[in-house]
Amino acid sequence: MAAAAAAATVLPGSVHACMMFVPQKLEDVRYADVVVVGRIANYRIIRDEAFRRRMLKSPNLPADLRKMYQDPKGGLMTDYARFDIEVEEVLLGRAPAHLSVTWDNSTFSEPDRMKPGRYLIALRRPNSASPPLRGPSATVMPSPDPKILTLLQAPCSSVFLFDAGSVEASSIRQILAARRP
Repeated sequence: MAAAAAAATVLPGSVHACMMFVPQKLEDVRYADVVVVGRIANYRIIRDEAFRRRMLKSPNLPADLRKMYQDPKGGLMTDYARFDIEVEEVLLGRAPAHLSVTWDNSTFSEPDRMKPGRYLIALRRPNSASPPLRGPSATVMPSPDPKILTLLQAPCSSVFLFDAGSVEASSIRQILAARRP
């Protein structure tokens, strides 16, 4: 049982925190506190080294799990991404020209790097309501930094991070425009 729990926490490659993926609902943008268009800079993965060290201290840790915790490329559910956004346009809320944010992907591990380009990004405050769980299960971790905005993402669904010229970005602009008084 302990090995199964540990395997759910750390897997080589993509980390899965959900039994099944659920389709994204663009209307969930209503949970955003801030929506911006901008460029991503200084993207990096923040590894949960403290958890890895605690696990590796266990003398009874199975060899396969020990190998996974030692793997510098292995992902844990408690790892997260941190990056800056060079804001070009604010569609909802208030945002400075330079914004630092976190992303703790509830569905899969975060990518190692982001493609250059302009993105539409929906963000929420860590203490704000988030979209509901629409699948049979999910593991949702607390925000890694409760002082800064985090990417909007419903559990077990896709993140609100779109190429600025995409159909999804256009749809979100329409949803936001309909909300304005």
